[in-house]
Amino acid sequence: MTSRFPLGALALGLAVALLPLHAAARQSTPAAQDIAALVEPQLASPVTVAVYATGLNNPRGLKFGPDGNLYVAEGGTGGTHSTVGKCPQVIPPIGPYTGSTTGGRISRIDSHGVRTTVTNRLPSSQTSAASGSLISGVADVAFIGHTLYALIGGAGCSHGVVGRDNAVVRIGAGGTPTLVANLSKFVKAHPVLNPEADDFEPDGTFYSMVAAGGYLFVVEPNHGELDRVSTSGAVHRIADISATQGHIVPTAMAAFYGNFFVGNLNTFPIVEGSSKILKITPTGHVSTVVNGLTTVLGVQFDSHGRMYVLQNTTGNAEPTPGTGNIVRIGSDGSLQTIVSGLTLPTAMTFGPHGDLFVSNVGFGPPPVGLGQVLRIHIGS
Repeated sequence: MTSRFPLGALALGLAVALLPLHAAARQSTPAAQDIAALVEPQLASPVTVAVYATGLNNPRGLKFGPDGNLYVAEGGTGGTHSTVGKCPQVIPPIGPYTGSTTGGRISRIDSHGVRTTVTNRLPSSQTSAASGSLISGVADVAFIGHTLYALIGGAGCSHGVVGRDNAVVRIGAGGTPTLVANLSKFVKAHPVLNPEADDFEPDGTFYSMVAAGGYLFVVEPNHGELDRVSTSGAVHRIADISATQGHIVPTAMAAFYGNFFVGNLNTFPIVEGSSKILKITPTGHVSTVVNGLTTVLGVQFDSHGRMYVLQNTTGNAEPTPGTGNIVRIGSDGSLQTIVSGLTLPTAMTFGPHGDLFVSNVGFGPPPVGLGQVLRIHIGS
């Protein structure tokens, strides 16, 4: 049986990894005000790290909006409703999930780091208690013009949420969500070629979303696919990643010069250097451009076209607080560490002035509210 770790909860991948993580998170995850002390700059040029915002509930994808504020997708607070007997469930020990139609949240953070709630009316769910009760909900956010869209990755009947499927939704006035595309229905009607039978999430566990060319593009890690979503709700598969790569758990994505660059988490236990960055063309051709990475949950390009990769855990066989880092990819494929000592980071984005913003303490068992955003100034 393939080991996996719930990454949409983070809900992706099996339970051998979860039990030690649950203990480590209880014993080792520091209070939010102490986490910055874990970060250890590794670059010769000046690197500074500051806590930009706190009080987040399992923060995931984050983007700057046209108003200059930072918008953060949050897995949320989980839920207690069970759908056992009503629909196919995720197999133990990850499943069965319990969930709620509310509790998933999007926060807006201003330039002073002050957080306000955009909406908390989105689904949230959690894995079984045996696997750590890890939470998933809103996976990512993106803007097309001035319109905010959210990617839901922790919903659907298989996640204990009735009547609210995994989806792309539009966030309107007052935080009201409106369905754009039902992704649970799409993945059920269009199965990938090589799903992993002992590690299967019927509703999928969507993780990353970017806006490009007036469309939204989403990555689903458990099934292994890259899909295009129109603002009118049409869904089209760009690439079945599982067909050529197998079950590698693709997670993070960036759009750059007309192509998509997708990093993968891989299965557990962690094998150092076993993750990579794929280049996927608009026609779905998949090739490898960077090797030697580990547990990739973020990929971004700076204004000079240099690639940065967020690694959730390094140097350990299981997810481990204080071992995440950010590396910059050299033109020869070499990895230069920018920052290390991150605690279970889940996503990153560049700000308007060239600083990196990272979702830190992005998952773990309850209690919630320990998540934060770090601001990292890299220098030249």
